[in-house]
Amino acid sequence: MKIQQLNIHVLKSPLAEPFAFSQGWVRQRSATLVEIVTDEGITGWGEAFAQGLEPPEIAATVIDKALRPLVTGADALDIEVLWHRMYHMTRDYGRKGSVVAGISAVDMALWDIAGKFHGLPVYKLLGGAFRERVQPYATGFYRVKGQGEAARLADEAIRHFEAGFSLMKVKLGYGVDDDIACMRGIGSAVQGKPVRLLVDTNHAYGRAEALRLGRALEEYDLRWYEEPVVPEDVRGYVEMRQKLSMPIAGGENEHTLFGFRELLGADAVDIAQPDLGSCGGITAGRHIIALAQAHGVQINPHVWGSAIAQAASLQFIAALPHAHHSLYPQEPIFEYDRSSHPFREQLITKPIHQVGGWVEIPSAPGLGVEVDRTVLEKFRA
Repeated sequence: MKIQQLNIHVLKSPLAEPFAFSQGWVRQRSATLVEIVTDEGITGWGEAFAQGLEPPEIAATVIDKALRPLVTGADALDIEVLWHRMYHMTRDYGRKGSVVAGISAVDMALWDIAGKFHGLPVYKLLGGAFRERVQPYATGFYRVKGQGEAARLADEAIRHFEAGFSLMKVKLGYGVDDDIACMRGIGSAVQGKPVRLLVDTNHAYGRAEALRLGRALEEYDLRWYEEPVVPEDVRGYVEMRQKLSMPIAGGENEHTLFGFRELLGADAVDIAQPDLGSCGGITAGRHIIALAQAHGVQINPHVWGSAIAQAASLQFIAALPHAHHSLYPQEPIFEYDRSSHPFREQLITKPIHQVGGWVEIPSAPGLGVEVDRTVLEKFRA
C-alpha cells in the first residue's frame, strides 16, 4: 500500500477574547494537519503540535519541503522504517522542535492508516487496551487581564466542577505572589469538594522562584507540579524533585527517545509528558514508554492540539501500561483543554466529550474519528 499523496492543512481562527499563559498572549488557535492518501484509497490524519505561540506554517514547511520527498511512494505500513528515515535524514538540522513535530504528524497519520487497513483501533496495534475509558482533567485558568484575577479563577473552578470535572490543572507563572493568591482563591472555592488540583507554570521561573512557589503549594496535595523550570534545566528539575513533596512533571517540550533518555536518566521527573504531536508521534511514544518503564517513571501524555491530537492521545493512553503495578494503581489521566478551540469541538463529526467524569476511548479503526471537511475549508489559513 503506497503513499500516493500528502496534503497539508494549516488552520487558523482568531479568538474573540485573547487569553494568556505564562509565556504570552494567545490571540488565535491554529493547527497543522497532515492528510496522507494511499493508492488503495485509505486516508490517515496526523497533527503537528504548534507549541506555545509557534506559527503553524513552520511545521507545515518542514512537512512539505523535507518530509514529503522521504515518504511519497513508500509503503504506508512501514511505519518504523519511515520514522527512522525521516529522523535520520533531518538529524543535522532537526532532532528537536518543529522538525520533529512534522515527523510526529506524518507518523500519526501512518498509524491511522494502519488501523484502518487492519480494521482495528490504533490501541489494538499497540498491543491492546489496558483501559477503555479515562478520567479527564480540565486544563484552564488562563488569564484574560493578567494579574489579580483570583476571584474570577475561583469562579472558574466551580464551573469546571459543575461540568463534571474533579481534576483541574491551574495555569500559573504570573509572579509567585500572584500565583499564591490565585491558588488560595481556587483552593477556598473547592474546599470540601472531591476536587484535586494540578499546577503548570509553563517554565516561567528559575530554580529559586520555582522552589518558593512549590513550597507554598505543598498544602494543596497536588497531583503534580508541571514544568517548574525551563526544559533545558534538567538539574533544576532534579532539584525540585529532591526538595519538594509533590510529583514533578515535564516533557511536553522534549523530543524523541534521545531527549527523554537524558530527562529520565537524570531522574528529573516523576511523570513524563510526551506530546504525540511534537515528541515524534506514536512511534516515538512507544520508544519513550519503554524508556520510562525501565526507569520506573509514569507516562501521562500532554495534549493541547485539535481533535486529531486528542484522538491520538486517547489511543495512546488506552495502550499505556502502569509504571507501578498494584491492585489499585494510579491511572493516567487525559488533558481536556477547556479554553476556546474550534478545531477541538468542530473538526471531527463526533467531538470528544467527557460524560459523567469520564472520556470513552474511541474503538473505531485507526484513530477512531472522522474529519469534517467543511471545517477544514472554513478555517483554512
